[in-house]
Formats: sequence, C-alpha cells, structure tokens
Amino acid sequence: MPLNIELEVAAMQRMTVDRLRAKYAEVFGEQTRTRHKEYLIKRIAWRMQANAEGSLSERARRRAAELADEALIRVTAPRVGQTDAATAAIVLRLSAHPESLKCGDEIAREYKGHLHIVRVRENGFEYDGTLYKSLSAVAKAITGTHWNGYHFFGLMKKGGGQ
Repeated sequence: MPLNIELEVAAMQRMTVDRLRAKYAEVFGEQTRTRHKEYLIKRIAWRMQANAEGSLSERARRRAAELADEALIRVTAPRVGQTDAATAAIVLRLSAHPESLKCGDEIAREYKGHLHIVRVRENGFEYDGTLYKSLSAVAKAITGTHWNGYHFFGLMKKGGGQ
C-alpha cells in the first residue's frame, strides 16, 4: 500500500510530543532532543516520504555533492562552539574581535532574508554606497532600530563585552 502522507501527518498531529519522539527514533534510528511538535512532524513526514519514494538519482547525488562543496562557503557568522569544516570555510572575513578589523575587511549579516555586506574603511564603515561613522549606525540603517553594531554583526568577544 502506497504512503498517504496527508493521513500520516494528520495522525501525527493528534500524537503527543513523547509519542512523536518515539516515532522519530523509529524512523531515523536515533533519538532527538527536541520537543517542538511541528518540527518533529515535519522531519518525520519528510523521512517517511523519502523512504517511500526511494533514493536520489546518481545525477542528483553528483549535483548535491557539487553544491555541498559550494555550501562550505558561509556568509554568516558561526555560532559559538561550532568547529566543523563548514564553519572554518568563511568566504567573507568575519572577525571574532572588533579590534582586529582592518581597512578593506568585509563583514556580512543576513537579515530578513537579505545579505548585508559592510566594508571597513579608514574613516568608517561603507554600506550600500554610504559611509557611516559606526557599525551601530549601519545596523540602524538596516533594521530601522538602534542596535549595538558589533552585536548585530556577531563581532562581540566571548563574555559579552567588546
């Protein structure tokens, strides 16, 4: 009998989080730490559908491998504690310490689905063709509200201070 994903999702929506966690372990072969019901339903449904539909074609696998190589290039700052290869390969220079910023460096931040790139200049920060005196001014131009610029761009030192 073919998989009816709509019925499966409807059944999972009636399950408790604990039952969904058990189903996740059944489908994925490993435990999950999350207790987010909608996330569990989406992940389980995806895996069930992938199992039922079969694997990727060889052509799709090759293309995915090509894209994975390109995906190692990050444009957002890594989360503290990440040390995998993808984290190490950052295309735009994202400094961990504000004092190490040099003229010509680029800082990137994705905000509301748009990548914002700021260039460090001798007399300030250039964003979208305009020169700003501080990163906070750039962050305000991007968001419309006041931000600590170093915090907005993920340049705070460990421990919260600059």
